[in-house]
Amino acid sequence: MDSIYTLDGGTLLALPASHADKLIAQSDGAAALVYLWLLRRGGALDTARCAQELGRTRREVEAAADTLSRLGLLRRGAAGAEVPAREAAASRAHLRPAQELPEYSAQDVARRAEADGAFSALVGEVQRLMGRMLSGADLKILFGIYDYLALPPEVILQLVQYCIDFRAGERMPSMRQIQREAYVWADRELITLDQAEAYIRRRQERGQQVEAYRDELQLRGRALSPSERKYLERWAEWGFGTEAVAEAYDRTVLQTGGLKWPYMNSILSSWHQAGLHTLPEIRAGDRRPEQRAQAGSAPAQGQGAAAPSPQEQERLRRLLEKF
Repeated sequence: MDSIYTLDGGTLLALPASHADKLIAQSDGAAALVYLWLLRRGGALDTARCAQELGRTRREVEAAADTLSRLGLLRRGAAGAEVPAREAAASRAHLRPAQELPEYSAQDVARRAEADGAFSALVGEVQRLMGRMLSGADLKILFGIYDYLALPPEVILQLVQYCIDFRAGERMPSMRQIQREAYVWADRELITLDQAEAYIRRRQERGQQVEAYRDELQLRGRALSPSERKYLERWAEWGFGTEAVAEAYDRTVLQTGGLKWPYMNSILSSWHQAGLHTLPEIRAGDRRPEQRAQAGSAPAQGQGAAAPSPQEQERLRRLLEKF
């Protein structure tokens, strides 16, 4: 004889019989669990909170949400409905600083890694790239990038390789450094290999331009400070060639006596805002301060110099009579 169980009393949650029929016919435990979570939480799906409270990965919650959407039990885009995963990830990347991924316990990460083959394979590949075993803290960060920022495994591998290449000749990047770059990628919505590769190409081109600036400004023989690198990368992003930066440097030295970063940046910023990025454009559209001063004191075009006064004429006559 089968055992008989009776639901204990408590808060009542009602669901349409048609919904129950669809969930039963689907035989998807994760979808049913997410449905119950939605029913209890008012119908709006916060994938991060849902995953944490159900002990599932965000990917599992999103897959369950897709099933519910396909069954007609969950709508996308309307008020109180599921927020698309990519929008949610991007908004969270804006709201949370890079140091604040969700807190995952070691047991939580291990349990989810065992149930998620893609993450388990990702761990092995990242360890191979970095040439060492990941610590417990490293695994939590890697899982946060995978689960919270929702970057695909192949993109995460590209991210790790990029961070390693970017620091070529130096120590291997830490997972904290990789995490900071991961937030940049999530913020820019780099979710395909093509997007990631295009971004890396742009960064490499910018890096080559920064090196050219260093040669022009004679900044070899030492490492750049973070602020110095930020200035150089900004100028490269603005699209200035080496000649334009050399011109800004020359004006800075003449006015201040040396390389004053804020002053030089103000010159380049004014050119950027005026749309002047090449040396010919700058020389045609912007003059040095001394040229502007001379232009202000020079007679207007088409006018002769002012006639000398009677006293000056008499002084000149006497001077000429001596010869």
